Amino acid sequence: LVPTMLVGERVYQRAKEHPEQLNPSTAEKALVIGPLLQKNLRDAYAAGVKIAFGTDTFGLSDHGENAQEFALMVRAGMPAMEAIKAATANAADLLGSADVGTLQAGRYADLIAVNGDPLADVRQLEKVGFVMKGGAVVKADGKPMI
Repeated sequence: LVPTMLVGERVYQRAKEHPEQLNPSTAEKALVIGPLLQKNLRDAYAAGVKIAFGTDTFGLSDHGENAQEFALMVRAGMPAMEAIKAATANAADLLGSADVGTLQAGRYADLIAVNGDPLADVRQLEKVGFVMKGGAVVKADGKPMI
């Protein structure tokens, strides 16, 4: 299951706050579907469905804003660590990628670091201060490396 929680939340908020920006039938549907996305994720997680983090936002958010999905997943009932696993190990597993998804010998890994504890506040993942990609530091102290 690849949740589209961020897209659903954005369209739901737009339908609530600015319904005139949407087709009337789209706004009406969004007001019904938005809360159902939360319920469906909560029910799927409770039933043991493996959840994978989705990043397809259809232009409703900028690149990198998909980290907001973590808070939506936690709000739907997933523990923060399970939401993080949805973006790493679960996503790799569901894509059939055996050489990514976890930190261990023989696997490829890009790393991020945040200043706070994402298990205590998953929104910390929205403020990435360090990124290592392919073994090279590409962001440090919150600034891109040139």
